[in-house]
Amino acid sequence: MSRRQVSSTRRFVDSGNFPFSGALHSKSRSSPILSIALVVVGAILLIGYAYSGSGKFRGEAVSRIEGDYTCSLEVQRAIPFLKKAYGDRMHKVLHVGPDTCSVVSKLLKEEDTEAWGVEPYDIEDVEESCKSLVGKGIVRVADIKYPLPYRPKSFSLVIVSDALDYLSSKYLNKTLPELARVASDGLIIFAGTPGHQKAKVAELSKFGRPAKMRSSSWWIRFFDQSSLKENETAVKKFEQATSKSSYLPACQVFHLNPYH
Repeated sequence: MSRRQVSSTRRFVDSGNFPFSGALHSKSRSSPILSIALVVVGAILLIGYAYSGSGKFRGEAVSRIEGDYTCSLEVQRAIPFLKKAYGDRMHKVLHVGPDTCSVVSKLLKEEDTEAWGVEPYDIEDVEESCKSLVGKGIVRVADIKYPLPYRPKSFSLVIVSDALDYLSSKYLNKTLPELARVASDGLIIFAGTPGHQKAKVAELSKFGRPAKMRSSSWWIRFFDQSSLKENETAVKKFEQATSKSSYLPACQVFHLNPYH
């Protein structure tokens, strides 16, 4: 896109329609110093136009939001609103998903909240604080396609982000009931939004497959097939809490009741 816009700018100048084109070609009416000054100014304007028109900087900003932005980061933003929605039930939380060390660290800073995490992928090049959480057994590295190493209803709430987007329907049929099994009060799922989030190429080897962003209607049908019902009370309280602020979820958020 940037190449096309730059070339169109060149055609714009060559055609004589650019504001300084007349000055650039009017040697008879301009001194050499003035001509040089106009050439410099014109070059600066051309560079500025090319960058703004091509959207280079804008594209980089979008890349940071759409490519690098994750629902695990969204969980951290949503914690204050989740606390208002779930109240005392948010006292023993399990987070499942990439970058769980960051989410668990954030949760542990909350008053009267215990937190654990499951990292579905190998942890490499992590900070010492994450290694410490793993060493203490607070964060585990485990393949969520297999049964979780916890007893039924071990946690009041289970929060999942990003991980389900990388699973096929075959494994979702096994993993989702397993996540609901270890929750006593609620299961909260943060899923990517179609068209707004894509796996980075560098992460494909880590995740094994590109993320599949499913629509809300797809998820609702899947929850129904899995006999998981929406937690209407939590949904209402969460919406009330977020409506009083400028917070707008960048991911889809589903509040589900666990199995009883």
